[in-house]
Amino acid sequence: MNIALVHDWLNQIGGAEDVLENLVSMYPERPLYTSLYWREGMPAHWQEWDIRTSFIDRLPFAHKKQQLYFPLYPLAFEQFDFREYDLVISNKSGFCHGIITGPETTHICYCLTPTRYVWRYHQYAEQENLGRLARTALPPFLTFLRQWDRLAADRVDYFIAISQEVRRRIAKVYGRESVIIYPPVDTGRFEPANRVDDYYVIVGRLVPYRRIDLLIEAFNKMGRRLLIAGDGRDRERLEALAGPTVEFLGYVPDADLPDLLARAQAFMFPGEEDFGIAPIQAMAAGRPVIAYAVGGALDTVIPDETGVLFTEQSAEAIIAAVKEFDTASVSPARIREHAMQFDTAVFRQKMTDFVDEKMAEKK
Repeated sequence: MNIALVHDWLNQIGGAEDVLENLVSMYPERPLYTSLYWREGMPAHWQEWDIRTSFIDRLPFAHKKQQLYFPLYPLAFEQFDFREYDLVISNKSGFCHGIITGPETTHICYCLTPTRYVWRYHQYAEQENLGRLARTALPPFLTFLRQWDRLAADRVDYFIAISQEVRRRIAKVYGRESVIIYPPVDTGRFEPANRVDDYYVIVGRLVPYRRIDLLIEAFNKMGRRLLIAGDGRDRERLEALAGPTVEFLGYVPDADLPDLLARAQAFMFPGEEDFGIAPIQAMAAGRPVIAYAVGGALDTVIPDETGVLFTEQSAEAIIAAVKEFDTASVSPARIREHAMQFDTAVFRQKMTDFVDEKMAEKK
């Protein structure tokens, strides 16, 4: 088959790019269409890919301030020509599902979420710390972008969601059904340790929506040890809140992460995420997860078996969950077994089966 891949933008690294890396590995030497590509700031091996960019790639500040050009993304993706392809797979959290393909081309969209800055603008503006210029310029275009985004979803032949929550959003916002294929997690890097130490841990970017401030408040009151791995714009504020039992580790190298997770009492997950890679990594290391009962955590945490869920996003609820949950009562082997269903190999096999099934239906 003649296949193309589509991705929103290539100027940052996150869960979407983990999915992209796997898609590129599954379909090597296939063209990758995107709005922009910050060549100098991205991994060196990406330079081996056949990356084809839109006119946005040539606009001032686009590589670091892609939000400035949100009103132009619909036009950018509509201008690509996909007539020569049998199959296009879009890896979407933004606008790339809006490509135009002919009736002979199958378009499968792996949907990380319906476009957040269109449908949940105020939450997105807070999460991403949008500057004054972007906050002023974007709202007048939101009605147009919502209309375009909804119509663009009709161009997709098949949607894949990353969690039950995203599947619900796709149905509500786009009026479309979807199947769930969980994002890939490299579980092979992790394994249980021969001992567990007296600390709890969280790993991730230090940004407000992760609600690490609630964790700090809870662990200050309990006097229990909390290790915070990662960096971000919220670090200074969080450090000012931290008591003597809360420690900031900063960036933790990939080689050190498995041991850090494997020796923790539990992994803390107080924010709302569409899926959440780090909790799966902790479970692959045999450790339970204490999570806020929303979003992707509902797909990945089995109460009293692989962790525990708390239903109120507050320090008091976190304290109750930590005190009531006996981390020694769960089986590290069972927790790791549960994590294996999210492994990279499972993702690739399910994606391959889905693509094969849908392409066979055309014959």
